[in-house]
Amino acid sequence: MEPEQASPRLDGPQVARRSDVVIIGAGFAGLEVAKELGRAGVETIVIDRHNHHLFQPLLYQVATAALSATDVAEPIRKVLRGKHPVQVLFGEVSEVDLAHREVRLTCGHSVGFKRLVLASGAVHGYFGHDEWAKWAPGLKTIEDARHIRSQLLLTFERAERTDDPVERDRLLSVAIIGGGPTGVELAGAIAELSRYTLARDFRSINPAAAKITLVEAGPRLLPGFSEDISAYAASRLKRLGVQVRTGEAVGEVGPGLVSIAGQTLPVGLVIWAAGVSASPLARQLGETDRAGRIAVDATLAVPGLRDVFALGDVAAFTDENGEPLPGLAQVAKQQGIHLGRALAAHIRTGEPLPPFRYSSRGNTAIVGRHAAVFEHHRFKVKGWFAWFAWAVIHVYLLVGFQHRFLVSMQWFWRYLTYDRGARLIAGDYVEVPDPKAVPLPRDRRRPAPPSEVARREVEAATE
Repeated sequence: MEPEQASPRLDGPQVARRSDVVIIGAGFAGLEVAKELGRAGVETIVIDRHNHHLFQPLLYQVATAALSATDVAEPIRKVLRGKHPVQVLFGEVSEVDLAHREVRLTCGHSVGFKRLVLASGAVHGYFGHDEWAKWAPGLKTIEDARHIRSQLLLTFERAERTDDPVERDRLLSVAIIGGGPTGVELAGAIAELSRYTLARDFRSINPAAAKITLVEAGPRLLPGFSEDISAYAASRLKRLGVQVRTGEAVGEVGPGLVSIAGQTLPVGLVIWAAGVSASPLARQLGETDRAGRIAVDATLAVPGLRDVFALGDVAAFTDENGEPLPGLAQVAKQQGIHLGRALAAHIRTGEPLPPFRYSSRGNTAIVGRHAAVFEHHRFKVKGWFAWFAWAVIHVYLLVGFQHRFLVSMQWFWRYLTYDRGARLIAGDYVEVPDPKAVPLPRDRRRPAPPSEVARREVEAATE
């Protein structure tokens, strides 16, 4: 008897594939679901618009030239290489058609499913000011990190080139919006980059005099931590020369400026670390909260939708105390492992899906060299020991032994030398001609720069 084949739809593109489970997104949550289903022999399709799994907790180190992009990313196909029932599709999902049980990709293909797992993560959230994105890039992808790194290094290069002291001061000013872990880690890393690494490389400027401002609208930094931990983080950043401004909201972001509590500051670079919004795909499943997350029940299923699940940054899950879970990697990872095992058992034996229980491993953030914070309920650690523990934990969580080894060696070398080897400017900037500059004779002008595609290929090959 021939196997049953899906009949083509007359009102849309033909469904090329069907699977027991379709997972949208290969972040921490989606990847763990795929691993568990693969071990259980469940036919699964993973769809992601990137071909790599990204370790986002260390992405800020790519943006500040401490690590290369390849140190924090691993090909999805390589991670799932031994899970033969799992198929990986490279593409971006544009629509979830619940009526026909299929997802549609921007390339025109469609994939049918029996069960759907939405784990597509989050995007930058500008609190209704999406126009700020042009002037204040956020940090969620490798492309974001490369862009921020290029723009950060360019501010120092342009300051070295200019003879205008006012313009030089503006270029050597960096504003970071958002005092959560990402903002704190970026501020500390940029301060160390300018004061310990770049200070030895320039002749006309003093990078150590760069003005770094960290802005938080709330009353204190690291609002997810206790007050004494927040105070410690603020004091350590101030020792690095970072100006910490809490209780002050950003009113405007524009080209070369940022308005904080009514005061306009000229800056060379603004980095957004203030908020995120769930993937827009969550809105296709039903009503979402202010952060764009879809509500899920105790089993991570979307209420009212048969065999549709959401987890990670797209899911609004409340614990037994009625508190929403934070958008942390450990939350997504635990949800992925739980749902993967539960779905495997449900598909094989019909077992009911058990409720998810989150077990916090504590919150941590690095403030600078020899300084980090760790908090787990009443247990609190700060300083050198927390910094060492942070490094060990993050190396352990990296996917792939080679990444753990390389990152460990690079951190050890940085610790001894204060050097950073990934200081590359490539691929995503356009120089604006200086109207005061005297044009070179035609025979001395440089040839036109290579195309955008070629520049990106050069950067990818270099890293």
